[in-house]
Amino acid sequence: MGAAYFYHLTRNPLDVTLATLVEKSLGAGWRVEVRGREDQTLQRLDASLWQREGFLPHGIAGGDHDADQPVLLTTGSGGNGASCVMAIEGADVTAAEIIAAQRVCILFDGHDGAAVAHARTQWKALTDAGCTAQYWSEDSGRWEKKADTDDKKDG
Repeated sequence: MGAAYFYHLTRNPLDVTLATLVEKSLGAGWRVEVRGREDQTLQRLDASLWQREGFLPHGIAGGDHDADQPVLLTTGSGGNGASCVMAIEGADVTAAEIIAAQRVCILFDGHDGAAVAHARTQWKALTDAGCTAQYWSEDSGRWEKKADTDDKKDG
């Protein structure tokens, strides 16, 4: 059974945090699905992942080899047998997906009030459905898990 990890981005941009999490996930032997809402964002992330130092094999959904991609950028769901889902831009994840996955990461922009509100709504819905959730903050300058976040409380 997986868990939902909520990442409240306040210091590093999405591109940096996502690359770090993808690298750690691949290191754990997981296939990753990066689920967004906008094709334009996925195109930007695709370019960013190719330009970074170090190789992170990935592709954008819709190609001939989606099922073979260790990391698949998509606005849908499924396609590469991912055991880790990274939801960005407020993309939805279900309790069933969290239960089936090794991990689900929900990354949200801490400087966007609507994104924070949506993450709180996701937290409540998922924990009310019985999912384990953790809240991670980078306010101190490094990622830290906040206390008492495995409880069913509004994050």
